[in-house]
This record gives sequence, structure tokens and C-alpha cells, in this order.
Amino acid sequence: MEQLAHSPTYLLLIAVCAILALLVLIMKLKVHAFASLTLVSFGTALATGIPAEKVVPNMMSGFGGTLASVALLVGLGAMIGKILEVTGGAKVLADTLIGRFGEQRAPLALGVASLMFGFPIFFDAGLIVMMPILFSVAKRFGGSPLKYALPAAGAFAVMHAFVPPHPGPVAASELLGADIGLLLVVGLLVAIPTWYLGAYLFGLYCGEKFNIPLSKAFLNTEVMFKDKSDLPKFSTVLMILVLPVLLIFMDTGLNTLAVAGMIDGQHPVVEFLRMLGKTPIALLITLLVCLFTFAGKYGMSKLEKLCTDALAPICAVILVTGAGGMFGGVLRSSGIGQALADVLAHTGMPVIVAAFVISTCLRVAQGSATVALTTTAALMAPIVSQTTGLSELDLCFIVIAIAGGATVLSHFNDSGFWLVSRLLEMDEKTTLKTWTVMETLLGTIAFIIVATLSFIL
Repeated sequence: MEQLAHSPTYLLLIAVCAILALLVLIMKLKVHAFASLTLVSFGTALATGIPAEKVVPNMMSGFGGTLASVALLVGLGAMIGKILEVTGGAKVLADTLIGRFGEQRAPLALGVASLMFGFPIFFDAGLIVMMPILFSVAKRFGGSPLKYALPAAGAFAVMHAFVPPHPGPVAASELLGADIGLLLVVGLLVAIPTWYLGAYLFGLYCGEKFNIPLSKAFLNTEVMFKDKSDLPKFSTVLMILVLPVLLIFMDTGLNTLAVAGMIDGQHPVVEFLRMLGKTPIALLITLLVCLFTFAGKYGMSKLEKLCTDALAPICAVILVTGAGGMFGGVLRSSGIGQALADVLAHTGMPVIVAAFVISTCLRVAQGSATVALTTTAALMAPIVSQTTGLSELDLCFIVIAIAGGATVLSHFNDSGFWLVSRLLEMDEKTTLKTWTVMETLLGTIAFIIVATLSFIL
């Protein structure tokens, strides 16, 4: 039995059974992804012959390792996003950008505002925050709400999929060993053209083709900010959103200069500045600046309650991401990743293509982008570690390829599909023709960009 448990065929069979078990538990039996991943991790550990005394330590190691980094980033990002949401940051961004871009470019302005606001805030929260603004602009300027909604929704989607500190790219970077600062740069550079082609231009097309009615729910919502003096300044909101990016860039830039020999990377000042640019510290500093900025007007007790409220909805996201890391830890310990690496090595399929294909299959089958992303990253980690000649840029490209696969073909088993459908009051057929097609464009375009760059660079 021990010899059988270590044969590549048996290990790959267990991997297939594990993934099928996940699909059945999540899709058919409606068991929560966290519980499903935990159960399948336990079963996989037993089936692959991991000694009984090492099963739970292996599971906890993978879970804790992923959670250690993801929970900090997601928690701090959620707090920043919640404070900006309640203080009117999204409204200020939208109104200011529309004023500067002009009425004819209102969809572009709303999309740019969503890209900026999407850095610290999750997709669903960002979309809900922007929706009243989107419908008020659609009522003011006319035309289908899709012309304004899809560029904004696509902006949140690309930021959520490709750019740290969102949990998917953070978890994948941890599993694959990619530099998170460099991933932030690459993610932004890929996200912007991907959004313009796949969300903005496609949104304009859908606005002409599908004329859906304005949502009665949002038009009847009471205006939250009646007095403009209560709203923060545009420069304040912009400063808060840009601050973590600048700090993280500082870490990456100093590291680049040190590698190039232009500065002493061991100097205490350089090490201290690089520490400030580490993503958890950068977000912590941004949160402190955010609290200091709004404490005078709202009071610390109010801001403390906002921070508490921000943490409740992200519990499931953090736990599912951690469980994905647990599954990955079991796969690494069992040797399944090694067996898969051997199979893919013989097929000759490039690593970046394999990453996209596997992630796409998981995304289509079970719906959750987070599960598809973390599971694929866990499966690909041993392959990546054994592939020679991969640069830091290549690792970032692979993370983006996985995220692209985890974005495409959002349909009935994806909560995002139903969120967009209900918020915009669209029927399922129209949602498939608009949202599903847009998600597929975004994931495919991002993959084409990074795959092309990986072969050129």
C-alpha cells in the first residue's frame, strides 16, 4: 500500500478525486467552501499515506502560513475601504472625476474612480458603494445604466483579481513565492489595459445594445450626504488611496537599486525604509493616516465601530483562503504536486499556460474565484519551484495567469454573477450576455498580456 500511495498514477488519481469531491460538496451538496476544503484536505492526507501523527500538523501548517499574511492584508484593506465608504470617499472621487472628464466621458470617469477605490476595497463592497452613484449619473445623463455600471464593475473585478492587497493575488504570491511588491506593479500595469479593453469599451458596447431600466431600489435610496461640507476633499481621498502604493513602491524600488549595486541594501536606513514598504506595514500606516484624518470630524469611537463592522463580512473570505492554503499544504506534503509536475513536464505545456488552463477548469466547475485561484496556486507551486530559469517577473506573470483563469466565465455558480444580476435588476439571460462575457474578456486579455510578456522578456 505504501508503494502504491507513492506511485504517480495513484497520486494523480487522488488529486482528481479530491477536486471532484470539492465540486460535489460545494456545488451539489451546498457545503460551505471552508468546510469542504478542510474535509477534502483531511481525506487527501489520509489517502496519500501521510502518517497519522503528521496529518493535522500538515493541515495547520498550510492553513496558518496562508492566514498569517492574507488576514493582515485583507483586514487592514477592509478597514480603510469601510472608512472611505462611509465618509463619502467614493462619491467625492466620482463627482470630481466626472467634473474633470466631462459629461461625455462619465463612464470613463466612473471607471477610473472605481479603479482607484478598488485598491483597498473588495469587489462586492465596492460595487454596492458605487451603485447609487452609477444610477444617479445614469439618470442625470441618460442612456442604459450598463454604460456606467460595467466599466465600474470591471474596474473592481480587475483590481480584486490582479492587485494586492486583495486575497487572491496575495495568497497565490505566497504559495508561488512571488515578490508581492513587484506583483503590485505588474498587477496594476496589466489591470489598466485589461480594464480599458475588456470592461470600458465592452461596457460602452453593451450600453448601446442592452437598454435595461434604472433600478428602483437605488433611486429610492435616501441621499447619504446632503451637505457638501461634510464630504472629504478629493485630494484627501486620493492621498489615502495612493499612500500604500507609494510605500510599497518604495520597498520594491530600494530592493531594485540594492540588487543593481547602486545602494547598500544592508544599510540600517535602507532596511528601515524597506520595512515601511512591506504591504502589511504600508496598509497599517495608511489606516493610521485614515483614522487621524477623519477622527476630528467623526470621533474615534465612530471610526472604531466602522473598523469593527468592516471585519465581519471578510471572515468567510479569509477562512476560505486559509483553507485553500491548507489544501495546498497537504498536496505538497503528499507528493501530488510533484506527480503533477512530472506529468506536465512530459506534455511540454508551458507553466504559464498550464496555470491558466487549470484555474479556468476549476473556476467554471465550482464558481468561486478564490477557491480556483488558491487551489491552482497550490497545485502549481511544486511545478514552479522545479522549473529552472523563472525570474521574479515570470512568477508574477504566473500569478496573473492563474488569476485570469479564475476570472473567466462567471455563471450561475458564482455569487458575483447573482450580485451583479440583482443589483442591476437584469434577468439571467442578459447577465450572461453582459457580465459573463465581460469577465471572460478580462481574464483572457490579462492572460494574453502576461503570456506574451513571459515569452518576450
